Amino acid sequence: MRGEHLLIMAINKTLVQQLSLEEKAALVSGKDFWFTAGVKHINLERMMMTDGPSGLRKQASASDALGLNKSVTAVCFPSSALTACSFDRTELNQLGHHLGVAAKSERVGVLLGPGINLKRSPLAGRNFEYFSEDPYLAGELASAYVNGVQDEGVGVSVKHFAANNRENQRFTMSSNMDERTLRELYLAPFEKVVKTSQLATVMCSYNAINGTLNSQNQRLLTTILREEWGFKGLVMSDWGAVADHVAALKAGLDLEMPGKGQASMDEIVAAVQAKQLTEADLDQAVLRVLQMVADWQPANEKVVKYDLEKQHEFARQLAAKSFVLLKNDQQALPIKSNDSLTIIGELAKRPRYQGGGSSHVNSYQVSIPLDVIQKKRTDASFEMGYRLDDETVDESLIQTAVTTAKSVDKVVIFAGFPESMESEGFDKTSLNLPDNQNKLI
Repeated sequence: MRGEHLLIMAINKTLVQQLSLEEKAALVSGKDFWFTAGVKHINLERMMMTDGPSGLRKQASASDALGLNKSVTAVCFPSSALTACSFDRTELNQLGHHLGVAAKSERVGVLLGPGINLKRSPLAGRNFEYFSEDPYLAGELASAYVNGVQDEGVGVSVKHFAANNRENQRFTMSSNMDERTLRELYLAPFEKVVKTSQLATVMCSYNAINGTLNSQNQRLLTTILREEWGFKGLVMSDWGAVADHVAALKAGLDLEMPGKGQASMDEIVAAVQAKQLTEADLDQAVLRVLQMVADWQPANEKVVKYDLEKQHEFARQLAAKSFVLLKNDQQALPIKSNDSLTIIGELAKRPRYQGGGSSHVNSYQVSIPLDVIQKKRTDASFEMGYRLDDETVDESLIQTAVTTAKSVDKVVIFAGFPESMESEGFDKTSLNLPDNQNKLI
């Protein structure tokens, strides 16, 4: 395998010499939203990459970074916030295998995930997508996940490198900290994955660290990532994270995603001609793009069907293994077969099982909690209690729910944040549930 890899590298170095300056500039810029560029005369095909961490978000037509447009049908697996509660490397490795199968079947070369940033604050809007506030746990589970995906022949891009721990002002903020904090907390999960997996790519984040943009941070992308940790793969940008493509290439970034078309290419060509960027630096980035495509381009020529039902069942089992019972006062659980029962809360009918944004999956199947419960307990009643789309306290809904609750032995309340309060792109302002849910409880 080592010999084969070296042979491919030698071939790729020869191919780089056959490229014009303009072709090299095109290769270090994404062709469009999801694809790398191809070059016909060296038989280099374009390669697709796509989200996401908890399920495939392959968009066949209109593309976006926030899950707004439709994607192919796929299984939505439990989010990293839940799977981390399993503390189970084996389960995360199996999750990776399932994601790899889905990506490979859809001819996706690189999966954009997992996200392994730390949960610095419980208010962070994207916490559902990350494993933990503990760098050890995040690194261990991410490594298992990555190895599972890549064992299926699909590359992984861990994100967002680094110290990208909030959503508000994520494009402009600087995460300022001392060296020990940076190393022991915010870099630690990435270091673990790099050193224990033959990682395909790392995605650099929007933010700066101590005043230097991550996309232009040579110490981060080259000194630490490559020279200290031994990373051999490709560094790509988060979508739109590159402010200065020439400075980014010099710092160690290989691929801007998505590319800016002709403007990107013209900028790079002009920089080389003006000796602001050496062609050797450009060649190094091109070589890494060629290597990524050689290593991870799907072998199949067409989309291949895979077992969605089997994956959905795995998702159900993984969720069950990850649940945490925080307390069980007066032995309220388990509910006995002869206990009269009512279910309260609109979330029982409209479950919120995934976060909003780039990780959003067009789910193959959704298990509705109320339907599942009433299938097993046909006598279980239901009361709305509140409306998800309106936080206004509705006293009539609450009173009806309270009256019903008084008439039964056990009550199960479904409560939680609606998507309007928790998503990629913004942070929460409070940990309080919506007023109508608090008043109900």
